[in-house]
Amino acid sequence: MMLNKKVKEIMTTDVITTAPDTDVVYAFEKLMKHKISSLPVVEDDKLVGIITATDVGHNLILDKYELGTCVDEIMIKSVVTVSPEDSLETAINVMKEGVSSSGILNQLPVVEDSRLVGIVSDGDIIQEIF
Repeated sequence: MMLNKKVKEIMTTDVITTAPDTDVVYAFEKLMKHKISSLPVVEDDKLVGIITATDVGHNLILDKYELGTCVDEIMIKSVVTVSPEDSLETAINVMKEGVSSSGILNQLPVVEDSRLVGIVSDGDIIQEIF
């Protein structure tokens, strides 16, 4: 059964991240350039937050940020994550729960001992199952 596969078997280990002191505009450009929906925020290898293209883009359009606003001022601090040893079924359930609390959740950072070791997207999981 595909759902028994572990997250570590399908996760992307080369994660594009940003630092907490990065300018929001620069972080948004990074999101757009790499065509990704979220950017984990990492400090000393530790996951400290996440920003999403939807949130940042929306607020940039509404001109909510002052010049020089940093990622750590706007990032989501309580990040929903999975472990590399979790099954795909667990990852799907975590995504489903996350959606009810925070809206769209299509990428899950994979964390081991509070270190970011990968990221898994709903697309990755769908490709595995179908």
